[in-house]
Amino acid sequence: MRTCWVFDHPAHIRLLAPFLRAGQSDDVIIATQRKEVENLLKAGDGHISRRQTHWVERPVGEGISRLQIRRKALRRWGSSHRFLRQCNQQGRPIERIVSIGAPLELKAWRSPILRRRLSSIVERWYISDTEVNHIAHGLARKAATDVVLPTHWRSDLDGGFSHQLDGVRVHRLDGLHGHVHLRPSIRPSVASDPPRVLVRRLIGGGIHDEEELIEIPHEVFDGLSTTLADEDVYTGDAWALDRELAAHDCVITQSVTLASEAALLGTPTLLISKAQRGFLDRLESEGYPLFRWKSFCQGDEWKDLQAQFLTGIHLTEMLEPEAWPNARKQLAEFLRIELID
Repeated sequence: MRTCWVFDHPAHIRLLAPFLRAGQSDDVIIATQRKEVENLLKAGDGHISRRQTHWVERPVGEGISRLQIRRKALRRWGSSHRFLRQCNQQGRPIERIVSIGAPLELKAWRSPILRRRLSSIVERWYISDTEVNHIAHGLARKAATDVVLPTHWRSDLDGGFSHQLDGVRVHRLDGLHGHVHLRPSIRPSVASDPPRVLVRRLIGGGIHDEEELIEIPHEVFDGLSTTLADEDVYTGDAWALDRELAAHDCVITQSVTLASEAALLGTPTLLISKAQRGFLDRLESEGYPLFRWKSFCQGDEWKDLQAQFLTGIHLTEMLEPEAWPNARKQLAEFLRIELID
């Protein structure tokens, strides 16, 4: 089945890379113009198959109006539709679109202006683990044929999305997205002196950033040896970031995605964010070393959490998290793909 893979976020590339490698040689990619997505695809040899790629703009931005966002979204929808139509004219028809949290490409099987449709695209997959992405959910609900949600999905946060999927095939994935593309690691029992911390701060401008971002005070890093992996400025090997997470003694971040991946790898992680996600609740309930702070970094409770986090750096050998679910195989079965690695 010839597939269009949509890469809207760097984590989506890591998640879908093994499925793209096992896909068809004439599969295509639609990728969002953001630095970290570009870096991963540019340095993808040995990690992800080279495929014809169409670049689209990101319909968000700090300080832009709703009208400007709408115009960007319409341009992206139209651009993706023209690309898919061109692919159909030049080779085998596209039959499937697979997207993680990016609904505009699912709608691109038809033109945003004309009534023209690409009838060959019979499957439109929407994969999500982010309950609060209400705008994307609303768009996807009207376009998707298949929706993949984790078993720990919190319907109380999704704006009614999971209860409005009549006529859509719903697939339940037992695991976080990190369970699909990461591998369990064995951590050293002794921390470095001083402990090595990987820090990732976000630049803002994302659809949820204004409501969720909390500034990380610089004094948090006192007594730690820091490695910066901030959004859009990380200069290391983008494909080796998961190994860096495992190699460090701890992680401090504003990113819920990075926090979940680090905690899954057994690295004590301090997430400073107001974000609410079902996968964060699951990590905590299953015993992963995730420490969450959801308000301004001040007061006695904040100091207590800092102390617990710093103590946890030296106690990783005591962790007994739940068994690693085979979410990778399960997603492959959903997509009817036989993985080659």
